[in-house]
Amino acid sequence: MIFPKIIKNLNRLTKKQPQILYLFSILLTINIISVTAQQYDADTANVYRRMLNDPTDDLMEDHPADDIYGQIWTSVKLNPYLTPIDSLKDSIKISCADFYLPTPGYITSKFGARRYRYHYGTDLKLQTGDSVRAAFDGKIRIIDYEKLGYGHYIVVRHNNGLETVYAHLSKVLVELNQDVAGGAVIALGGNTGRSTGSHLHFEFRYLGNAINPEKIVNFETGCIRDSVYLLTKRKTFDYLQEVKEMQSAKYYTVRSGDNLGKIAARHGTSVNAICRLNGIKSTKILRIGERLRVR
Repeated sequence: MIFPKIIKNLNRLTKKQPQILYLFSILLTINIISVTAQQYDADTANVYRRMLNDPTDDLMEDHPADDIYGQIWTSVKLNPYLTPIDSLKDSIKISCADFYLPTPGYITSKFGARRYRYHYGTDLKLQTGDSVRAAFDGKIRIIDYEKLGYGHYIVVRHNNGLETVYAHLSKVLVELNQDVAGGAVIALGGNTGRSTGSHLHFEFRYLGNAINPEKIVNFETGCIRDSVYLLTKRKTFDYLQEVKEMQSAKYYTVRSGDNLGKIAARHGTSVNAICRLNGIKSTKILRIGERLRVR
């Protein structure tokens, strides 16, 4: 083999000229560094390429919708995934750089608890017939109508992994399974379904789980808060405790002869507690058929 001969000759030369060993060690070190650098570059070229395009300090995770949702594609259910929050990663980065405001109207109702139910979106003012635009590039997953709910509504699955809901529409301008570009007009606003005036009910969802739109969008400026939204179990879904409390709430329908004292005694609570839960005063005159929260 060639290496034993090289070593034998090197030993013979270095006995006569020690500086040869010194020069050889330098050349060997340079060669090792060069080979290592080439390998390092080959292994990390894609990483650096991604870093150049990433607006954050660390690397952006890729979130193609197909990888997130797999083969689940249905036009029947808004949330067919039934993915528990606890099963999600602790933190997930979602690119929101190519966002378009669905409608420029001001907020008329925020995400959060209502008296008897939870409101999972942000309501934006518009006039019937105003354009409604897709928030991001995506594909139309649902076009449906709910008489006592969303009215005419659309669900779009986006390439960044989010899904958006547009409800109370007067007219739908797209077709099921159609690819749409961010900013494209997909519908006209309206007042259909369970609605008390023309507005757009707008939702963000991730694997079926609702996200407060104001965590992603500043509706006063019409711009996203950051080009990358960091979804975390604790901050993104901090409303879940409130939802649980609402789900465990108990209500009573006022009957003839009732007053707050009788109702409180019947349910083992106090008049002050009932007033606090319902946002009423102890002097309120009750109406037969009125619902009051007692727990």
